[in-house]
Amino acid sequence: MSIDQPHPHASTRPAAVVQLDHTAVYAGDRHLSAEFLAAVLGLEVGAPFGPFLPVDLGNGVTLDYCEKRDEPIQPQHYAFLVPDERFDAVIARLEALAVTYFADPGHRDPGRTNDLFGGRGVYFADPDGHNLEVITRPYARP
Repeated sequence: MSIDQPHPHASTRPAAVVQLDHTAVYAGDRHLSAEFLAAVLGLEVGAPFGPFLPVDLGNGVTLDYCEKRDEPIQPQHYAFLVPDERFDAVIARLEALAVTYFADPGHRDPGRTNDLFGGRGVYFADPDGHNLEVITRPYARP
């Protein structure tokens, strides 16, 4: 697939509001990182798109993994909102993968979840050190 072709998840609908369509996620190994996220969230990795390997989040947004090998990767934070009924499955997949999860973003409270904003949440690192978060309720904003 050529980079000049439309993104495989491009919408033909005009946007009524501004929405995030995709973002690039730097990884030392795009396959390892995309497969890791897909395994944790119960998703699938899409077909390569130029230098990118997409993980479709199911809401019209993709994370497009691309390799960056010439310099260290700056860890970023990515938060994923999941239905409450899927949260326990995420925890089970983290445990099956032997990934330590934490109740706090600083990774000081291992093996526990939080109950912020009336939901449940958890933090964990991906293979490149990105701080990933899974929550069941959006953050309350003023």
